[in-house]
Amino acid sequence: MSSGTLYIIGTPIGNLEDFTFRAVRILKEVDLVAAEDTRVTKTLLTHYGIEKPLTSYHEYNKNFKGNNLISSLLEGKSIAVVSDAGTPCISDAGWQLVAEARNNGIKVEVVPGPSAVISALSVAGMPADKFVFLGFLKKKPSKRRKELEALKNSDMVIVFYESPHRIIKALHDVRTVLGEVFISVSRELTKKFEETVRGTATEVIDYFTSKKILGEFCVVVKPFNDKTMEVDEDEEI
Repeated sequence: MSSGTLYIIGTPIGNLEDFTFRAVRILKEVDLVAAEDTRVTKTLLTHYGIEKPLTSYHEYNKNFKGNNLISSLLEGKSIAVVSDAGTPCISDAGWQLVAEARNNGIKVEVVPGPSAVISALSVAGMPADKFVFLGFLKKKPSKRRKELEALKNSDMVIVFYESPHRIIKALHDVRTVLGEVFISVSRELTKKFEETVRGTATEVIDYFTSKKILGEFCVVVKPFNDKTMEVDEDEEI
């Protein structure tokens, strides 16, 4: 018996219309969908009229569930892996399932879709031919600053995720470590209240300090001052 296929499927990061025809077709064809949060994925599947068995697969059950999923794939079943939003296996446990599948000779296919990182870079107005993605920065301030310190002399754009609870502290650390750099902060990408704010570290900090902070953030940092990158006159800052 030949093994099944493991599909890595990118899902919308907010707007449910941002989903490919291929992704919908494959989700209708697979035997099982492994989701980071089955409740979130259920909403997506219902929107597209897809009825498939769902199982959870995330950081806290990856070992146990991973073994079960590999066994099912070896038995010939096809499985789709999805995250809550965006492309799986970037900031979640999916990469380990992919590695184990490949170690067992199981076919792995990617079904490309939205990515908050690429979306934020595309609207940042910065040269992004070279960039480093840090995922979520460390929660502890000293470790967070150490992460940034390691990139102080880099010529690459820096991208990271941040929660509404730590965004101001993270931006202060960026200014402390990297100086008065140019920053683009995007939140609620593709959603109703989508917003991208660009400016110097101080300008961006002042803007968000004066507002009620909601949503998930993607921060893009140019790690040195570049006077050719002025904020447009119609920007919100």
